Amino acid sequence: MTLVSPSLLAADFMHLDRDIEMINQSEADWLHLDVMDGVFVPNISFGFPVLEAVGKCCKKPLDVHLMIVHPERFIRETAKVGAMMMNVHYEACTHLNRTLHEIHEEGMKAGVTLNPSTPVSLLEDVIEDVDMVLLMSVNPGFGGQKFIENTISKITRLKRMISESGSKALIQVDGGVQNETAPRLVEAGADVLVSGSYIFNSEDPKRIIHDLRML
Repeated sequence: MTLVSPSLLAADFMHLDRDIEMINQSEADWLHLDVMDGVFVPNISFGFPVLEAVGKCCKKPLDVHLMIVHPERFIRETAKVGAMMMNVHYEACTHLNRTLHEIHEEGMKAGVTLNPSTPVSLLEDVIEDVDMVLLMSVNPGFGGQKFIENTISKITRLKRMISESGSKALIQVDGGVQNETAPRLVEAGADVLVSGSYIFNSEDPKRIIHDLRML
C-alpha cells in the first residue's frame, strides 16, 4: 500500500481548520508541510507559528519539508511542533551528515530532498543514515507545475542504491502527482506520494486520497 502525504500548501487558508479536519477523517498517512523562505526557493509559504497551530489540531504525523537555507538552525523548533519527519535539501546543507544525526537526536526521522537536477549518486555516503529521500518532480517553489519525466528513471536508480546499501529509506515524490503520474511513480518504486492541488481541488478529496493509497 502506498503512503499518501497531502500537501497543506494547496489547502484553503481561509478555512484551514476545515481542510485539516478533512485530512483527519481521511485515510491520509501524513500531512506534508512546505516551509519556504523566499531565498532557497522563489516563494514564501508559512513558518513555525502555522506549524505549531496545525500540530495542535492535526491527528496525522507531520511531514515537514524545509525549503530554506540553513535548515540545521531550526532542528529544535521543528521537533517542538511535533514533527515526525524533518526533511532538508541536499543543496542547502553543507554538513549533511551532521544535520541528519542532529535531527535523529531530537527524536525525528530524517529526510533528504533532491532538486530535479541533483543526481541521486550524491547520497551514496549518507543513504544508510536517511529515513526517506524526497525526489522533487518539479522545481521547488510553486504548486501546479508540469511533472518532470526524468523522475521515473531517477526513482529506479535510487531504489537500486537503497537496495544495494541495505538502507531502509523510503522514496517520496512531490510535484505533479495526479491520476496519470501516480501509478507510474509507484510502479517505479515510490513509497510515499505528496499531492496538493490534485487532492484539495477535487470534488471528493477523501476519495482521491483513498485511490492513491490503493496504488
